[in-house]
Amino acid sequence: MKVSQYLHSSSHSTPSSKPSTQDPFYGVFTLHQRIIHKISRFFYMVASWGGYAFIINIIPIYVLFLLITGRFHQRIFVAYNVFYILGTLLAMQIPFVGFQALHSSEHMASHAVFIILNFLNFFGWIRNFVSKKAIITLTKFLVTVLIATLLAGVVILTLAGKTQWSGRSLTLLDPTYAKKYIPIIASVSEHQATTWSSFFFDLHYLILFSPVGLYYCFYKPTETKIFGALYTVLGVYFASVMVRLLLVLAPAVSIMAGTGISWTIRKFAKSVRSFLLKDKKKYRIPPEIAFIGLLLFGYYCSVYILHANFAGAEAYSSPSIILASKDRSGNRQIIDDYREAYYWLRMNTKSDDKIMSWWDYGYQITGMSNRTVLVDNNTWNNTHIATVGMAMASSEEDAFEICERLDVDYVLVIFGGILNYSGDDINKFLWMVRIGGGVYPHIKEEDYYGKGTYRVDQYATETMTNSLMYRLSYYRFDEVQTAYGQPKGFDTVRQAVIGVKGYKLQHFEEAFTSENWIVRIFKRKPRENRQFIILFQ
Repeated sequence: MKVSQYLHSSSHSTPSSKPSTQDPFYGVFTLHQRIIHKISRFFYMVASWGGYAFIINIIPIYVLFLLITGRFHQRIFVAYNVFYILGTLLAMQIPFVGFQALHSSEHMASHAVFIILNFLNFFGWIRNFVSKKAIITLTKFLVTVLIATLLAGVVILTLAGKTQWSGRSLTLLDPTYAKKYIPIIASVSEHQATTWSSFFFDLHYLILFSPVGLYYCFYKPTETKIFGALYTVLGVYFASVMVRLLLVLAPAVSIMAGTGISWTIRKFAKSVRSFLLKDKKKYRIPPEIAFIGLLLFGYYCSVYILHANFAGAEAYSSPSIILASKDRSGNRQIIDDYREAYYWLRMNTKSDDKIMSWWDYGYQITGMSNRTVLVDNNTWNNTHIATVGMAMASSEEDAFEICERLDVDYVLVIFGGILNYSGDDINKFLWMVRIGGGVYPHIKEEDYYGKGTYRVDQYATETMTNSLMYRLSYYRFDEVQTAYGQPKGFDTVRQAVIGVKGYKLQHFEEAFTSENWIVRIFKRKPRENRQFIILFQ
């Protein structure tokens, strides 16, 4: 039903058609049946993950699409109103969301569509009491009021500071935004753009089969198929911008691929069956091709199951603090440096000691060592995180002053130069510099580039080699031979020999280094004059 037809219909009109139970999407993407059950699922998602913003936006987009394409009817109107009202009220019950459900930019699409739908429904009702001559004037007046109301609401909320786009939301709309303006968001690994290898590792052959499902959706479109198609298309875009949103894309791709495989196998099976029954008029696909297709689909599905089991076992079944690798003989080696270091902190430091590390390890230190950290995974104060970045990027003397001001007792760094562990702090160091430089302008990223690139070898700049991160990570590293045929001090991650060797620390002392040197903990020394005072007290 087109918009014009909807406006000219009764507000109590019934849909002209219902989705067929033969539709493979039936019961999966329905918004209009068992709506309360669907809202409860939405509530659970709001309570568990901030990614609920994807759902609260895709549903209004879907409804608006139906309205524009002439598929909107009263059933969708009732379903959306119930979803919007109850969903918003339930979302407000989550303390983390609260009144953001009313004024945050992520919810604006749902508000706008709610207003538009009710405006159209009101107009369809009121036109029954207005003469045909006055309809044009009334339409112009009400449309003007609607547009003015929406614009005024947006302007007032924006000027009052009640609504603003979050950095992650703006990054989804403009992938370069975070890198330019909010480096702390861009520094998070799960916020990076998704590589083709990540797509294939997580989705495997679903990438090939899901376009077949999309074709099926557009071949004979229904409401549920349209929702599935919109969900998949939007999910592909957002998952391409942020690797973490593969979680959002995966359900849609799974259903699309399953639908495509089911539809294709049904076509092949009909041809083979018709051939076996010697009914040549009923099959359009040559039986030889259909039979080969069935074999290939069976093979690909079997390979996908094996890959899914492998991915689940190797990539998603191990705790993040315990690493695993295989030697040349294929034997599994467990690397337990994180847990070893956190246990040392718990047993060998005072209960009120403060630990400075990059925010990535904050939750782990707090949970496993029961010690206070300066920043963790839920630190919202960008200046606070930038201060830690400035300390890591500063010289040892300046970093000591910062640590003393922050009352830091220990500094923890992650170093992978011995074990070829690429997720260490040296590889993350440029993000610390960028985040620190965003608040403290004297920290300049180019000062850490030697010959135009980021390096740790003999061409590393003096600013780089004097930084606290460099000196703590590579302290005594020149005493270790890490690779056969390479000199001591060879960094296996950066594939270079460090540029500065044999230096001593003045304001920090090594307190603990794990078995594989992945976790290194250094204690801040007290000032000499304070030692003198304490000695004679």
